[in-house]
Amino acid sequence: MNNALTAIIDYHQRTKHHLDRSARSLGYLDWATQPDPFRRFADATLHRLDLVDPADQPYYDAIFDPGRTPARPFDRAAVSQLFFDSMALSAWKEFRGNRWALRCNPSSGNLHPTEAYLIAPPVDGLTGEPGLYHYSPHEHGLEKRATFEVDAAYVGLTSIYWRESWKYGERAFRYCHHDVGHAVAAIAIAAALLGWRARLVGCFDDDALARLMGVETQIGIEAEHPDCLIALDRNDVVSLNPAPLQLTGEPNRLSDSHHDWEIIDKVSTAAHRLVTNAGFELPLGHPPADHGEVSARNIIRQRRSAVDMDGRTSIDQATFNRILGAVMPGHAPFDTLTWRPCVHLAIFVHRVADLAPGLYMLVRNEDDEQRLRAACHDEFTWQRIGELPLYRLTESDVRQAAKMVSCHQDIASDGAFAMGMIADFQTQLETHGAWFYKRLFWETGLLGQVLYLEAEAAGVSSTGIGCFFDDAMHDVLGIDDLAFQSLYHFTVGQRVDDLRLQTHPPYAHLHQSPSQGD
Repeated sequence: MNNALTAIIDYHQRTKHHLDRSARSLGYLDWATQPDPFRRFADATLHRLDLVDPADQPYYDAIFDPGRTPARPFDRAAVSQLFFDSMALSAWKEFRGNRWALRCNPSSGNLHPTEAYLIAPPVDGLTGEPGLYHYSPHEHGLEKRATFEVDAAYVGLTSIYWRESWKYGERAFRYCHHDVGHAVAAIAIAAALLGWRARLVGCFDDDALARLMGVETQIGIEAEHPDCLIALDRNDVVSLNPAPLQLTGEPNRLSDSHHDWEIIDKVSTAAHRLVTNAGFELPLGHPPADHGEVSARNIIRQRRSAVDMDGRTSIDQATFNRILGAVMPGHAPFDTLTWRPCVHLAIFVHRVADLAPGLYMLVRNEDDEQRLRAACHDEFTWQRIGELPLYRLTESDVRQAAKMVSCHQDIASDGAFAMGMIADFQTQLETHGAWFYKRLFWETGLLGQVLYLEAEAAGVSSTGIGCFFDDAMHDVLGIDDLAFQSLYHFTVGQRVDDLRLQTHPPYAHLHQSPSQGD
């Protein structure tokens, strides 16, 4: 292995949680240094976007098939809708005088390390200046950062690692890239509801992306790191010239002091992409369809991360199959990615009517099936269930196993089902390079966002689980090397709300009615 790949493997192994010890962190929350969750650029011109009430249409199934929705023109209303459905605030919560914002895009610990940028030509009704704009979710507006010619529209994403490492220490790099995946999915879904197709652009390296998004001069622990560029209704051929920009506005300071985690700098450097490629063209699949009269935007804005589940509610097998069908590749938002599916789902089934409790595997890329079988316990039955590539490995009560591997959290056993997202790990890193490590987490984030929305559409809830015992999960499956690795856990069931929390509307602080801007 080269030095970069060695550094990635070292980081991955070092930041695993184990039954007898956790990955390194402070072990407590230093509230005095809690980062500001909102990046702003002082002296940058703010263009306020419209606040939009959710409507009955488009219906939820339009998420998975952009072709069903007539393409909207690229104007103020569409840009406002794009960000309102993806990266905007969805509510404020309050408890004993403390308030915090929730957003449409999920985030580990609700810490939101992901920043979004619009790179676009003039937007009718909003601005006559083409170029680079930072999206400010608190104001639901675009801050002008640079003016330059551009002939198509793109969304760029960056990560501020400090926002996650403040709480999670060395494991934060993983969580940041889950959140990039959540954001990619949120943007792709919002684009689909506008009749647009979103697709990752693969022809820029990370240095070019940093220049294009105006973050190349940011330094220190609060710096933004370039992640990806998403073309809106365009292919992978672009004419952008990522030359040094004349930037306006200075980034705000997020914390008065910091705790530095040197290994995050090392893994970030190792995962830096210095090569480009055209990617892998995915075959088209069949989008799921049975939520034909459910409002897509209501589902997006009501999405919440469950904190507790009731331990009683079951779901029927049709709902279970619908959810699993939605996470299969070949349709939006998974057609945003430019590589073959690399992540499979090891599912702990607890309460699904007419489906025996036990451990199952959803093989999202059947090219991997034989290697998955070889990597797992010999005694697994691999009995195919239904039309999907879903296999029963063993039939038993797996509630305690699900709870144990997810850091002894009841939520993993109290839902209808839980899962570990199992990535084709070593082969992909050796084939593509160290930079692909981030993309494995992005894929899990896309899966997570679809699971969140599918659960809401089915009348239940879900949550991502970042705390899990990595190798304990591997032991459950029989995995004893790096061929496959569990990168993210998730659970779906009926949430129990904390009635002590108050909920407030997301943009009352702007004193602005829906569909109005300045």
